[in-house]
Amino acid sequence: MKVPNLSHSICSQGTSPEAAECQHGIEESFKLKSKFLLSILAAVPAALMPLAAAGQVAPERPVAERVAHSYKYEAFAGFGYTSLNQVNQSRYGLMGFKAGLTRDFGKHFGITANGDYYKYATGSANGGNPGKPSVISVLAGPEFRANLYGNVDGFAHVLVGGEHTGGEGMTPKLSFSGGFGGGLLYNLSAHWALRASGDRLSDSFSLNNNTPALAYSPHMHWNARAAFGAVYRF
Repeated sequence: MKVPNLSHSICSQGTSPEAAECQHGIEESFKLKSKFLLSILAAVPAALMPLAAAGQVAPERPVAERVAHSYKYEAFAGFGYTSLNQVNQSRYGLMGFKAGLTRDFGKHFGITANGDYYKYATGSANGGNPGKPSVISVLAGPEFRANLYGNVDGFAHVLVGGEHTGGEGMTPKLSFSGGFGGGLLYNLSAHWALRASGDRLSDSFSLNNNTPALAYSPHMHWNARAAFGAVYRF
């Protein structure tokens, strides 16, 4: 059974002012409802637009931190040079080979040991060096290091050990040697680096032609040394 629309039937009956007012009220109600629906439809996209815009913004990438690799050992090998003040009338220093190994105990401290062999004179003019001198030494000691800037590290060490000067009949055959030095490391990667170093080392050898009666009267001499080569960490 269809229910009649009472409001329509009431408003449609007669032409009295009440009927006209009723019909006008219904029209106003329809207009208000349509405006309200349009407002809702407009508000929904407006509320969703900021969410859509936020979804299109790429999130910031986290800053990649430099990973500090930890290795226990550092091996070095390369070219070496030493002056030759313990040999009388020496005019040139000697070139040769230098190698070493450092055991790291943390980021800034290690124990280093190195050995070197020098044989080839840096020149031959004016007769060159007397005889055929050569130098062999083995030294060890503590080493301290720190990062200076970017890929550049600095280090300093104190070294003690023994030195032999051959080809000249030096006395004693093996002398105590010690000194200090330092240098720079340029890190190419986590494992590899270039190293340049310099040292000032002392030794005690007698002068040539000394006799046992003079107890060979050993004299201390200081020699400058330099080295350049490659470092491998493992």
